[in-house]
Amino acid sequence: MSPLHLSFYSAFALSSLGLAFHRTHLISALLCLESMMLSMYIGLSTWPVENQATSFTMMPLLMLTFSACEAGTGLAMLVASSRTHGSDHLHNLNLLQC
Repeated sequence: MSPLHLSFYSAFALSSLGLAFHRTHLISALLCLESMMLSMYIGLSTWPVENQATSFTMMPLLMLTFSACEAGTGLAMLVASSRTHGSDHLHNLNLLQC
């Protein structure tokens, strides 16, 4: 395993562990999701270069598009929940209370 692959895998693993264990604020969960998407984007953008495959060159662009949509939706949810509930704590967001 090359050091480049090790850094991508460790960045993805650390961000997924951060998402699993630091679930107090919505903004920290969104930052962990964005770091996961960033590591996947960098991995997908270097994969066609390593394999000399030109058929997968549009995949990182599609991934970046979906990541931007996910970030916009997450920030809209953050603003809406902080306006209605007063904070961005995840324990305040209970769907059974609605």
